Amino acid sequence: MFDRPSGGDAAVLVSVDFGDSGYEESLQELRQLALSAGMNIRATIEGRRPKPDAKFFVGSGKAGELAESLKSNEAQVAVFNHDLSPSQQRNLERLLESRVVDRTGLILDIFAQRAQSHEGKLQVELAQLEHLSTRLVRGWTHLERQKGGIGVRGGPGETQLELDRRMLRIRVKQLREKLAKLKQQRGMQRRSRKRSLVMSVSLVGYTNAGKSTLFNRLTQSGVYAADQLFATLDTTSRKLFIPDGGPVVLSDTVGFIKHLPHALVEAFGATLEEAVQADLLLHIVDAASPVRDDQIAQVNKVLEEIGAEYVHQVLVLNQIDRAGLEPGLERDEYGRICRIRISAKTGEGLELVRQCLREHQQMLFAHQLEASSPDVVPT
Repeated sequence: MFDRPSGGDAAVLVSVDFGDSGYEESLQELRQLALSAGMNIRATIEGRRPKPDAKFFVGSGKAGELAESLKSNEAQVAVFNHDLSPSQQRNLERLLESRVVDRTGLILDIFAQRAQSHEGKLQVELAQLEHLSTRLVRGWTHLERQKGGIGVRGGPGETQLELDRRMLRIRVKQLREKLAKLKQQRGMQRRSRKRSLVMSVSLVGYTNAGKSTLFNRLTQSGVYAADQLFATLDTTSRKLFIPDGGPVVLSDTVGFIKHLPHALVEAFGATLEEAVQADLLLHIVDAASPVRDDQIAQVNKVLEEIGAEYVHQVLVLNQIDRAGLEPGLERDEYGRICRIRISAKTGEGLELVRQCLREHQQMLFAHQLEASSPDVVPT
């Protein structure tokens, strides 16, 4: 159904510098994505252009160089560090006689490999179909045949392309209905937690910032954590007890990335809703990353997209063991903890995270009790 590379494919990476900042970091991220997808990187083709070429994105000359590289390196797939239009992808595949995968397609492939839960698989399929719907314009002959005759499904004169589109729309509708039911069930669970005064905390952050490692440290769980992009895909929630506080539901969410495909943001809206409905966001940041400020901005951009920009957020600078920093915390002008420095790997500063959760829990409960208390009318 969905054109995607398979693990172990030999690949040539393609990246074009259009003069934007962070080009080198973006290229490094592409390499990590390709490795996370299980690809064998044989070569990298780079170029510089003022704007994309309408036909081949990289221009005819660079496309010819790419064709030679694919042949000489015996590679089966060209992976672009950019989003391609359906016509550009089709033109490149015809010229190269190889599969062409753009950045969105690569990320969708990783998500398809990592989804474990029923809901996660539904969300990935929905995102894939949304992406595929824009690519049902290929000039394959089987899409141009007419389906005609009495009693033939699709009606007289309906092309295979039209039939494919109609089947795709039906499946998308089914997936949206199933995800809506799961969302409703989660909403009931959330309301139950609210009634029992259990605080909800979500870990958010750029992919590979150490969210799952911190989650495992705090909850003594065995959630998969690895030095790769999108190691965790499905949201996992665990209850932990804060000394001198009370029970807290902690959720580990999917990591964000620069240029996160819109189809994924939309499809994973149900999962990311854990962040929207949370009482507190712990924004995990790789303190050792040279582009951490840019990564923080990217995460905040996605949070704004899903409507979580108003949820109280505490910045957690992780991996201080690599950054040469000491554990500690900072407070804002209201005396609330706003920034914490920790190492989830070594355990340094974890008591500060628990202190933050305890203080926020006490403040939250005080507000809830104040809101639920009946007004006293003076006589």
